[in-house]
Amino acid sequence: MQIKSKVYNNTLYVLLCGELDEHSATHTRITLDNVFAGGDFNQIIIDLSELEFMDSTGIGVLIGRYKKMKDRQIPIYICNPSKQAEKIFKMTGLYDIMPKIV
Repeated sequence: MQIKSKVYNNTLYVLLCGELDEHSATHTRITLDNVFAGGDFNQIIIDLSELEFMDSTGIGVLIGRYKKMKDRQIPIYICNPSKQAEKIFKMTGLYDIMPKIV
């Protein structure tokens, strides 16, 4: 799993590349927590265009980051989900808490 991030116009952009599963969950969680802790931004956009696979552990990682940012009143949005990620987000209702944007 590779995680790329940048802040532009008070928005943190995060690109997840690879597989978000039980093998990469700890690394992803720690990296996202570090990225979210630093910087000056008022919203987060997570780009899933290069996410090849996500299982229930990956869903848990994203929900955990959502809860932390909700406490800080910073919304998280999802963009460019792969077909597999789109299916998971729709089935689980994740778009209700992390809306999809175009």
